[in-house]
Amino acid sequence: MDYVLISRKGCHLCLEAEAMLAAQGIAHICLDVDADESLKKAYTFRVPVLLKEGRVLLEGKFTLERLSRKLSL
Repeated sequence: MDYVLISRKGCHLCLEAEAMLAAQGIAHICLDVDADESLKKAYTFRVPVLLKEGRVLLEGKFTLERLSRKLSL
């Protein structure tokens, strides 16, 4: 799986990002930023963060336009 969504429980932006990825049929895994110290150091104030092969594609509030542009949907 190429896409990883770094998120936080109870984060409304994270829930929206996950729903948007699912609605577009984009397979991904979710990792909880608070469950891993290295993720917490890197992304705690940036969630949600979408990574592809370890590279940041999107962070913060996702929009369909930004997602489409980054993924060439």
